[in-house]
Amino acid sequence: MSSTKKDYNQLLETLIGIFTVDKGKIKILLMHKKTEPYKGYWVLPGELLSSKQTLEDNITDVVCDTLGLPTLYIEQCYTYSNLNRNPDDRVIATSFIGLIDNITLVLKRQEREEIELEWFDINSIPKMGYDHDKIIIKLIDYLKKRIINSNILKILFPSDFTLPELQKVYEQILNIEIDRRNFRKKLVNLGYVVDTGDVTEGCMGRPAKLYRFNDEIEERNIF
Repeated sequence: MSSTKKDYNQLLETLIGIFTVDKGKIKILLMHKKTEPYKGYWVLPGELLSSKQTLEDNITDVVCDTLGLPTLYIEQCYTYSNLNRNPDDRVIATSFIGLIDNITLVLKRQEREEIELEWFDINSIPKMGYDHDKIIIKLIDYLKKRIINSNILKILFPSDFTLPELQKVYEQILNIEIDRRNFRKKLVNLGYVVDTGDVTEGCMGRPAKLYRFNDEIEERNIF
């Protein structure tokens, strides 16, 4: 069977799952869709790729221009090419993961009145449009593997933190319970974190020690 040039014309899009840590919870940024198809559903931020863009240029435009976010840490993850993933056209999607710490987010994000954005706990994802629910599952799994095998959490905790705060994040993303004493002992003995000498202030109960990640430590498997 002969093929025509039209058979090889495909639309490409980027989709990004941006994660942050807010009050010990990992959250993902989603966009409320105001048009059909899937009007009223939530979707991952993204954009169609133009003929003059690379994937990297496109996703940077989405993050900075559309979402009003400062430059953040981004990794390319997976590609999705199911024939029926978009009801209107054949659209191939490449997903990315983005990480931003909450302090930078609060200080530098520029509001975008034309779009509705909201942060959702990764354990409370709303009804999603297209195949974005499946894509989010894969992105969370990707984040899980990166957290196990590297010190990528430095990006989410660039400044001082308590060990219970860090432990909550590991427990949430890995879906496990971690012994508090063993967790502290492992991180300190590996030199993964360093004691700042400061403690939390203005909190109920006993002040907690503040730590920060050791910038000189090599990436290693924590669990």
